Amino acid sequence: MATKIFVNLPVKNLDQSIKFFTQLGYSFNPQFTDETATCMIISEDIFVMLLTEEKFKLFTPKAICDATKHTEVLIALSCRSRAEVDEQARVAVAAGGTIYSEPQDHGFMYSHGFQDLDGHIWELIFMEPNVPN
Repeated sequence: MATKIFVNLPVKNLDQSIKFFTQLGYSFNPQFTDETATCMIISEDIFVMLLTEEKFKLFTPKAICDATKHTEVLIALSCRSRAEVDEQARVAVAAGGTIYSEPQDHGFMYSHGFQDLDGHIWELIFMEPNVPN
């Protein structure tokens, strides 16, 4: 059985975050969705729990990082092509996200990313299949 990963992220407005990520093509598990949280499905084994800040505070004694000013995590997701990387970044901006840096071409890997409505950084990467790193 594959290990599943659940990334937990605090959000200021759950409804707006659901709308944003829906525009990026993600779906949500209704079994784990209520007015304080939702489970965004990335893949069969990867999920992102979007939690209201109040709900998130129940899981940690630490203060919530203001992701618009500080980086608490870089979430990197693979894409099938360079075009998909650029298209996902474009769609994120159209949905209300922001670009925080220019695309990067490292030869073996191409990346671009965006910040969601709460400032969390999402890296989109394409790994060239036959280029040595």
